[in-house]
Amino acid sequence: MGYTKEALRGVTWIWILRILTRGFSFLRIAIIARVLTPNLFGLYGIAALALSLVEVFTESGINVFIIQEKEKLKKIVSTAWIVSIVRGIIIFLIIILSAQHIANFFNSPRAYFLILVISIVPLIKGFINPSIIRFQKDLEFKKEFHFRLAIFAIESILSIIFVYILRDPVGIIYGLIMGAIFEVMISFLFVKPIPRFNFDKTKLKKILSRGKWITTSGIFNYLYHNADDVVVGRILGTSSLGLYDMTYKISTLPITEVADVVSRVIFPIYTKFSDDSIRLKRAFIKTIGGVSVITIPIGLILFFFPEKVIEIVLGPLWLDAVPVLKILGFFGVIRAISGTTSALFLAVKKQELVTIVTFVSLLGLAVSILPLVAYYGLVGAALASLVGTISAVPIMIYFTIKVFSGNEKSNSKSLY
Repeated sequence: MGYTKEALRGVTWIWILRILTRGFSFLRIAIIARVLTPNLFGLYGIAALALSLVEVFTESGINVFIIQEKEKLKKIVSTAWIVSIVRGIIIFLIIILSAQHIANFFNSPRAYFLILVISIVPLIKGFINPSIIRFQKDLEFKKEFHFRLAIFAIESILSIIFVYILRDPVGIIYGLIMGAIFEVMISFLFVKPIPRFNFDKTKLKKILSRGKWITTSGIFNYLYHNADDVVVGRILGTSSLGLYDMTYKISTLPITEVADVVSRVIFPIYTKFSDDSIRLKRAFIKTIGGVSVITIPIGLILFFFPEKVIEIVLGPLWLDAVPVLKILGFFGVIRAISGTTSALFLAVKKQELVTIVTFVSLLGLAVSILPLVAYYGLVGAALASLVGTISAVPIMIYFTIKVFSGNEKSNSKSLY
């Protein structure tokens, strides 16, 4: 059975979703950026960093596990839900207990309240029905389109309203909280099966055992994508952090979202013929080619017309970010193209390869970030991100070749 039509249909629906959500996202940023200053954005950035850090360190890999497994969803969903709830409570408590220390680290007392408020988001999201992953597992991307668009619309509209009324970055977090509540409600109203308060010990052990690589990879990935933010916020201050963070979002969202969309669709498809090396290789080559054709032109636009992009999205007060955007444009293209290998590695249940590649990226960033920021400021942070990405490319290529050669040997043995 061929999956080309399903892949194209899935990519189409998710791309439409991304175009709409990112369009709204840029509109939301453009509106909020004219209400809040870079310094206020920096305060929100600190709270967001705290949330994402704890989320990454407690990642269980449930979604990847569900997609990889061949058995029916109803046999897994209750165990997955219990794990999700416990994880949400743990994240909530960790953020509450560490809020003051995080605010002190960034020398920003005003960030303390924002960190406390944002801790409510994962607590609520822990109760989301895990059955929503069936949209991806069963290639039901049209349903996912309607589900995700409704959530994003509620979250975005309310964030803008709260920020406009309060003139404070806490409005963004209030929008996130309302979006989380809405997602929990509709996940139980419209998605089946419904989980119950019970779990299977065998399933739990499998989730935790296989998820350890997803957790480790997530930690490295978080550090890679946020270590530059931490260094910028610590050394250059919250205003520079706000400037850098917004520039990073502009440079990566239009580019990496292409790879994210493709990977989201292609991962469950890869799993359906992961034992067929010929089909797998053919599909992978098509994926790399398609992502390259789309992302390279976007990167060129960011490099040659950074002033126009920043003026349109953020306004003239943010033009200091022009040289940073030019460098991050290259970072986004390389990251988008090389990042498609993650879906391949996960499909063949080689989570450890994703972890190693991500660690090499982190190592490249860690070695270069401090000296580059010391000499070049925000531009140095962008250069360090680029160095980290380029460092991992040879390792990624090596593992990709190894995966295909390993599959071919396995297929050959199965013929005898």
